[in-house]
Amino acid sequence: MTPIRTDGLTKEFRLGLGRQRVVALDRLNLEVHQGEIFGFLGHNGAGKTTTIKLLLGLLAPTAGQAWILDRPIEDVTIKQQVGFLPEAPYFYEYLTAEEFLTFYGQLFGLGGAPLTKKVEELLEMVALTDARRLQLRKFSKGMLQRIGLAQALINDPALVVLDEPMSGLDPIGRRDVRDIILSLKEEGKTVFFSTHILPDVEMICDRVGILVRGRLRAVGTVQDLVGTSGVASVEMVVAGLTDAGIQEAERQGGKVLRRGAQVLLRLDDPSRVDSLVELVLRSGGRLVSLVPHKRTLEDLFLEQVKAGL
Repeated sequence: MTPIRTDGLTKEFRLGLGRQRVVALDRLNLEVHQGEIFGFLGHNGAGKTTTIKLLLGLLAPTAGQAWILDRPIEDVTIKQQVGFLPEAPYFYEYLTAEEFLTFYGQLFGLGGAPLTKKVEELLEMVALTDARRLQLRKFSKGMLQRIGLAQALINDPALVVLDEPMSGLDPIGRRDVRDIILSLKEEGKTVFFSTHILPDVEMICDRVGILVRGRLRAVGTVQDLVGTSGVASVEMVVAGLTDAGIQEAERQGGKVLRRGAQVLLRLDDPSRVDSLVELVLRSGGRLVSLVPHKRTLEDLFLEQVKAGL
């Protein structure tokens, strides 16, 4: 079973009095595998939320097709197996956490002891058991994200779709959401989430797709896209380097930053590191540290964004 598949999925909008044509999503061809965590990356306005709304039937495509769990997105019955947390959800703020989850469970036809048990399990999963009788209007941003995740799981979905689930969270909140997403994978669920917070993606995603101005620029594992070897730059911390040595290092392509008695040298051409080390030693300097930096997902992301703008 394929959780998500699109073929030429396109969405156009007509804006303003002149009905200017704006392509929000341009011929998206994408396949998400069962049981994986897929990170959908893009800058603000890239088309991530539009894609999610199309997949969930909240928008109608201009062209192309898409399937959720091997069924056309027009089939409303498939929504029974999908959990969704939008980027800016609106919750009934005078409901307690327990009442809120019970309400959404009833929308899916759940009730009685099974629903009570499910609510208990979800509150424990998102660490909100102690806040079960607290009204949502008193929740912090992180707590709202966690109760939103619980809501997205009330129907025990096979596919979980999250739109910017870590946006606006502090480091602790982001860690909690990451842990929940990983636990969903362990249960065999497929998680598709959009984000522009790249460190989180590198930590938990099996594969990623990079969307720029409505077009899919790259897709694959982080290792395949970034590479597991190859040094992009080198940073050296040097002590005792003379002014003449610093000037010569700059002539050799090193970028210099003075830090008290020490100097930070950054070299974007790793092939010249030997000659720079030799220069440091010849100039009476002492090498304190040498740190190679491999190409990161952020480097790839910025390259793709610049190329697509």
